Amino acid sequence: MPYDDSPPPTRRARPLSVAAALAAVCLTAAGCGGGQEPGEAGAASPRPGGNAATSTDPTPTGKQPESAASASPSAKPLPKGPLTGRTVVIDPGHNPGNRDHTREINRQVDIGTGRKECDTTGTATNDGYAEARFTLDVSHRLRALLEAEGARVRLTHDADRPFGPCIDERARIGNEAKADAVVSVHADGSAVGNRGFHVILPAGVKGGGADTSKIVKSSADLGARIAGHFARTTGSAPSNYIGGNTGLDTRDDLGGLNLSTVPKVFVECGNMRDPKDAALLTSASWRQKAAQGLADGITSYLKG
Repeated sequence: MPYDDSPPPTRRARPLSVAAALAAVCLTAAGCGGGQEPGEAGAASPRPGGNAATSTDPTPTGKQPESAASASPSAKPLPKGPLTGRTVVIDPGHNPGNRDHTREINRQVDIGTGRKECDTTGTATNDGYAEARFTLDVSHRLRALLEAEGARVRLTHDADRPFGPCIDERARIGNEAKADAVVSVHADGSAVGNRGFHVILPAGVKGGGADTSKIVKSSADLGARIAGHFARTTGSAPSNYIGGNTGLDTRDDLGGLNLSTVPKVFVECGNMRDPKDAALLTSASWRQKAAQGLADGITSYLKG
């Protein structure tokens, strides 16, 4: 099946109240998905019954979706807008080059409460569209939308390095930027029938170099607003197997969250291994909706 590569036009992000954002998450598929089944998307590391961050990335078997036209950062000065003076760090999950550097990404790094692999390859659709390419595409679209609102935007990487960065460095980039918000973009690799999105929030963690006590509340607010806008804009329902149909999940085993000192969430946009979700994830028009939902949620949080 040919992929839809056409980059649709962008629109400006709209703010939403906290109450409206939480309501938009909705606890039933009928309320969020417009008839779509609820679903699930990919986490950065394996969890029981959930994400499969595979150690090998399937070889592409067909034409790959191209990045949005907004992939290259603009050389023009940022416009004045509602996010002027704000800094957002976007963390595209994984790296297309990780598959060629398994030794390096398998190196253990400190996540504050233990040690974990530097990074993983991520998952892919059955047709070979890699999660790492999906996350970069959505991140490019999201950057363009946020910059149009006046935000300073930094990516943790732009496929401009052979592999990584490692999960501890990803957290450090957001911390050193003193970001007002950090969003890590992912997609899941779960079982067929597991559908939809979920937003991963940091748990209260304190140990080693990790202390999330100052960001748990603000990250939960950021995540709830993103979940509400993402559901409304994409038409996707919350995960039907993680988060109890709320679209929200709290974890204490992700170094990117444990080591963050600024508000941060992971967004799992869909399940690449489910054919129905994969059809959305490989569609340029849906990826634009996903980026818009993320931008709207971030804007709502920063203006709240």
